[in-house]
Amino acid sequence: QREHKEDKSGSFVKGFLNGHHDYYTSVIPQDSGMFNLPARWILKLLFSGVQINKPQTASLNELHRKGIVVFVSKYKSNMEYLFYNVRYRKENLPFPTIGFDQNIFCLQPISHMLRVLLAHINHLIRYRRFPDPYGSGFYKQRLEQGETALLSLVDPGNFYGRFVKSERDPVQYLIELQQEIEKPVYLVPHLLLFSKKPVKYHPSLTDILFGGEDNPGTLRRLSRLLRTPHSIFVEVSEAISLKEFLQDPEHQGKSLESVSFKLRQTLLNRLNRHHHSITGPVLRPREELKELVLRNSHFQGFMKQYATNHGMNIQKVRKKSDEYLHEIGADYNITVIRSLAMLFNWTWHTLFDGVTLDMEGLNRLKSAARKAPVVLVPCHKSHLDYCLISHILFMHNMPCPHVAAGKNLTFWPMGPIFRKCGAFFIRRSFRGAQLYAEVFSEYIRMLVKEGFNMEFFLEGGRSRTGKLLLPKWGFLSILLKAYETGACDEMMFVPIYVGYDQVMEENIYLEELEGHKKKPETFKQLLKARKHLKKRCGRIYLQFDHPISLNDLLSKSDTPFAEMPRKKRHVFYRNLAFRITHRINQISVITPQALTAAAILNYPKKVFTRNSLTAFINIYLEHLQIQRAHLSEAFDNEPHFVDKTLVYYTKRKFINRLDPHKKGNAQSDNASFIVIEEKRPNLEYYKNNSIHFFVPAAYAALAILSYENFQFSFDTLNADYGFLRDLFKCEFVYDVDKPTEECAHEMLAAFVETSILTRHPFLADTYNITPKGLRRLFCFSTFLRTYLESYWIVVNTLKKHDRSKTSRKNLIKNILACGKTYYKRGQVSRIEALSQANYDNALTYFAQRGIHGAEDKEGINLYTIMISKYLNSFTFLKW
Repeated sequence: QREHKEDKSGSFVKGFLNGHHDYYTSVIPQDSGMFNLPARWILKLLFSGVQINKPQTASLNELHRKGIVVFVSKYKSNMEYLFYNVRYRKENLPFPTIGFDQNIFCLQPISHMLRVLLAHINHLIRYRRFPDPYGSGFYKQRLEQGETALLSLVDPGNFYGRFVKSERDPVQYLIELQQEIEKPVYLVPHLLLFSKKPVKYHPSLTDILFGGEDNPGTLRRLSRLLRTPHSIFVEVSEAISLKEFLQDPEHQGKSLESVSFKLRQTLLNRLNRHHHSITGPVLRPREELKELVLRNSHFQGFMKQYATNHGMNIQKVRKKSDEYLHEIGADYNITVIRSLAMLFNWTWHTLFDGVTLDMEGLNRLKSAARKAPVVLVPCHKSHLDYCLISHILFMHNMPCPHVAAGKNLTFWPMGPIFRKCGAFFIRRSFRGAQLYAEVFSEYIRMLVKEGFNMEFFLEGGRSRTGKLLLPKWGFLSILLKAYETGACDEMMFVPIYVGYDQVMEENIYLEELEGHKKKPETFKQLLKARKHLKKRCGRIYLQFDHPISLNDLLSKSDTPFAEMPRKKRHVFYRNLAFRITHRINQISVITPQALTAAAILNYPKKVFTRNSLTAFINIYLEHLQIQRAHLSEAFDNEPHFVDKTLVYYTKRKFINRLDPHKKGNAQSDNASFIVIEEKRPNLEYYKNNSIHFFVPAAYAALAILSYENFQFSFDTLNADYGFLRDLFKCEFVYDVDKPTEECAHEMLAAFVETSILTRHPFLADTYNITPKGLRRLFCFSTFLRTYLESYWIVVNTLKKHDRSKTSRKNLIKNILACGKTYYKRGQVSRIEALSQANYDNALTYFAQRGIHGAEDKEGINLYTIMISKYLNSFTFLKW
């Protein structure tokens, strides 16, 4: 009878356990009743507001189809395990059902809890040990069947068990599993972040009691989930293929323990770098950062030497250094940034119709930030540039960069606010300020060493003309010096384009181009800017180019950076600066406003019809498509973009409709318009937003039109192309990797492709102009007319002034006066040629050629003849 009872009891246990002992506290069953009912309802509600980065998680299904997916988190957390299971299941993504070394016993359905207890007791009685999911083959079977697992890398309790008691290491287990099976195992690092706050160097009492920002305790996690679930988000790093990792020659012949340690460190480094790319480096107090700058041994030695050289007391030098650093330094504060994020979100929706954001480029930037500190290098069109970029990055889970801002922006209240958002301030010139320059360089070195992302404007200031200014590489050289001295192992430069349908400072820029003195930024000016809140300024465009690796660039040099002589180093700085600026141009967005402005100003008559203007625009569009330029979505979304832009410019009083009372509207082919003469400079600004795509074609076209015959050789064109490229080298940024001859060849090929030219059937490297090509050449060449007239004004003014008797400031005043006179006499046709920016660039160019005044007759005569020759080309064609 007793044996019968034991058999009956054994049958019940076997039946209740379904004939096996594979019930574990680390496993969540696949079926829908995975949790007890209250837990299931609470978890779904609790995790519903957490943000999931869908572009990052998109690859998970593909990885799951190809192999075994194992999520990797840094810290062991049941809550994180439950989140991935509940939310990813809801999003139809692979979700973990196996949590290595996890324990969620209390959340299981009662029936499953009983099975776990009974399986463990029964296994202990029968085998004198608890069931082992590793040794039994349970984990292997489930993973091979397509289930997903979660691996946690940091758990003090488990480390003791693995290191001291030789318990099973899940990392080693996965390596052994991959060695046994053909199916690849993909390790996918995941971050569940409860805050964007940087980790504090000195934790607060709250951090000590409830866990820090990088690893909050259960109470802090629950509090955030209940109060601000929208601020919690998931980030996914690039997956590591375990098969490829093990095939690396570096890991061949190594012990299992050694390889597992290397894998664990690789995963930890990837997670740490990813976390760092979101929150920024560990944040030290401002005073501690000052000590890092002022008390390092190199700067201490410099101060002593400086004091000796200038006969100063060392205490006075230290005091001055501290004052300089106080003037320069940022005071990064995440609370202020978070508060301003709401304000700027309102600003963009109030002032503009939206932001067109290059998400693909932004994701590339985020990926680069996980590998090294990034240096953002945007073009500079408006004071809104740095506000926009910082806001966009913060809203897309990146820290606000430390931005190099002009000292003119330190005025109250914006100066203190900018400092809190990461701005540090720089003087326009370091000339004669050796101590200041050294303090500034040490500050930059400290930022690089700490791992902060930075942002600076290569142009040095805002462009008043609409096109990019030539780069200034002083700040760039300071960054590279920090790299050279070991502040970082790698540095990534990211060219950024920021564009506006309408720039807010437009009228201020035009006043300065006319010769008016620049007004300093003040609180009063800020109050006056309120009037812009009453109108919308179209859209903003933000594009990110591929990051430029400094290590990759230096690897192509035949001389190590530290051994480069001074001259070669300056060439490297210059080429890097021009390379970045050129790439900003290449990713710029062309808008209907820019293209229509170009067509209006380039049209040979002041009066034009919609039909004739559209013909110009179509020629330009065809050229842009050949150049693979980025066109704004307005070209696709608005089939009548020309009409819409003409209406927009009419409302802004840049042009007038000549027949407003006639039947029809702007869409009528015969609708006529006239440019308002004094508004041409406004249109010139927007034309210049796109001019860089047309400059090479304009050089070639102008050269061809300057010839008396309709036939020419490549050698002749190449000489003129080179002359024009050199003449305007202070105006336009060139591709330093492409010589003049290659550029000329490319333009000729494009002209042949668009039937502007034909190759001569018998003569090598000889071309003929086609009948339709003549008008098209005019369309391109006229992009340069404004600049030719500006340079003609300058060279003719230089004839009248002795080089030694006139300062540059007075010379500019004389040129401005002469330009107005030439325009009134009709010797200059374009009012937009009366531009102080163009005059400045022309003077710089002529000075480089040794032309400073009337004494330099030979040079003046040469350029007068050449410029006049090209200007005469515009009268050749009767439109």
